[in-house]
Amino acid sequence: MDSRDWGAFLLPYEQTVEELKVKFKTMRSELKKLEEYAPIEFVTGRVKKISSILDKAKRLNVPMDQLEQGIEDIAGIRIMCQFVEDIRRVAEYIRARKDLKVIYEKDYITNYKESGYRSFHMIVEYPVQTALGLKNVLAEIQIRTLAMNFWATIEHSLNYKYRESLPDEMRKRLKKAAEAAFVLDNEMSSIREEILLAQKSFEDESSIVNHLLSAIHQLYFYHKVTEAIESQQRFNELWEARNMDGLKEMHAEVTQMIKAAKKAVEPGDEI
Repeated sequence: MDSRDWGAFLLPYEQTVEELKVKFKTMRSELKKLEEYAPIEFVTGRVKKISSILDKAKRLNVPMDQLEQGIEDIAGIRIMCQFVEDIRRVAEYIRARKDLKVIYEKDYITNYKESGYRSFHMIVEYPVQTALGLKNVLAEIQIRTLAMNFWATIEHSLNYKYRESLPDEMRKRLKKAAEAAFVLDNEMSSIREEILLAQKSFEDESSIVNHLLSAIHQLYFYHKVTEAIESQQRFNELWEARNMDGLKEMHAEVTQMIKAAKKAVEPGDEI
């Protein structure tokens, strides 16, 4: 067993995972504001367990003094997308970044594994500023759909249980499940526009409701208690009827009431 200080060894990888998670989550927020739709659904990350590092080093014949170069996925980031089409788009955004360097890519979507595994992998070099100076850390970024991720998570658990020696019957059933996940992704892609329109409609409704309720609450601040109570009752009726056009009109009216109330309390131009 290697006698290295594993805590110190893994620190740069832990920092890499945390920083990349923040950066990709920020990317998601920025794209959503710019385009009203983000190809990134959510982001997760992990540092490989010591036992997994040792197992992989043994399997790949990587000497213990060459772990940093020989095992590329000690730091791992996983980016989930709704649609297969989004995967290539996210990969393009990553290639264009100046804060990391793409070393190489593995396309397991076009060239999926015999097991049925599908995902898009990017090995990147990421510079981490540590207490001892700048350190370039290798990390693996996996980009996949939610269906691909569900299947891969199950396969990973079963491989761990059977120590990479899955029974033939289990392999067949997993492969069949992978094909079902592939069909699901294709079906979702075929109705992509309808799904996106439905999601946008839901978000628009949520935004109107939030802004309107906030505006009604502001009426109390300007001592418009009667107006606030009446507005809340009207809101309840419109929401019960799911009258979104009525809620939009009401939002404009309440906004005007707030503007008038603000003007009424502004100091005069007395000399």
